[in-house]
Amino acid sequence: MILYQMFELKFHGEEPVGSQVDVDVSAEFTCGSITKKVKGFYAGNGIYKVRFLPQQAGTYDWKVTGVVSGEGQEVCTTENAGHGLVRAVDTHFEFEDGTRYIPFGTTIYALINQSEELIETTLDSLEKAPFNKLRHCVFPKHYDYNHNEPQYYAFEKDENGKWDVNRPCFAFWDHFEKILARLSELKIQSDLILFHPYDRWGFSELSREENHVYLDYLIRRLASYPDLWWSMSNEYDLVFSKTMDDWYDIEEYVANEDPYGHLLSNHNCFGFYDFTRENITHCSIQISLLYKAAVWIEQY
Repeated sequence: MILYQMFELKFHGEEPVGSQVDVDVSAEFTCGSITKKVKGFYAGNGIYKVRFLPQQAGTYDWKVTGVVSGEGQEVCTTENAGHGLVRAVDTHFEFEDGTRYIPFGTTIYALINQSEELIETTLDSLEKAPFNKLRHCVFPKHYDYNHNEPQYYAFEKDENGKWDVNRPCFAFWDHFEKILARLSELKIQSDLILFHPYDRWGFSELSREENHVYLDYLIRRLASYPDLWWSMSNEYDLVFSKTMDDWYDIEEYVANEDPYGHLLSNHNCFGFYDFTRENITHCSIQISLLYKAAVWIEQY
């Protein structure tokens, strides 16, 4: 186990009965007087995984319970340690280890949905580029230059052709994680866009209950990545199927389920999200009036 880097445990068990998301797998990691409880997830083919992001060095006792079980001990060392999560500190960003972080970002919104050749070309370009932060989407995007059908989707469909959020497409998530891992190797932060309006597949119209199931799996599976931020949406105010109460519900759900407290915000087209809300860690503002930055710093 290495400080600020994801640690993973893998178990073999029976196929889940019913939901492949709401599985009874959890773990406790204890180091000294500190105990962190995390949920595991089903990864397909009878494999369950539990992931943990150690945020202090030392000896950890762990215990997994539920449909699979086990216990053990791991020493978390600082050799080859990362910097930890990016945090909002006063009016700037810094890593958990105190290193200053100055974001210089761009967007690759629909990268996950492109051909393998284009994905590799993009990653090769990013390796030579100065960017240290990227915004990109979980769901496919229907917009200029993005009219292709993805190779995979986040969920499977039921017998009626409707997205079944309780049945993740494991090929999608495995593929997505390969890209996240590559970006981490390039020391690039992923500002992960959880919802967006550029949709012809119906993902923007999931019900509140379906949103929770989707977010449950995403957080169980991805929250232990240290290089992630949560962006609730891109241009949230163009997702006309959702009310402000829906966005507040999504915000609360993500903040409550994330055991590590990744950065969390919401991106606008016209009207700013309420960045004074307790769960919101930073402003995510799309506007050309940058001379107002001092006003927003004072306001928020």
